[in-house]
Amino acid sequence: MSGSTKTMGVVTVGALVVVTGYTAALGSNGWLWFGWVVLGLVTIGMAAARGH
Repeated sequence: MSGSTKTMGVVTVGALVVVTGYTAALGSNGWLWFGWVVLGLVTIGMAAARGH
């Protein structure tokens, strides 16, 4: 994994923690979860592209 892919992984995990905390404190927000899924897919795509 390159540095940028590792950074994206850390950001994705951090975002998951933030979204989960927001959901626990204030209730679910579909847009936050949608954004996190998109971020996760981008991270997976970057990792797959670097692997080839």
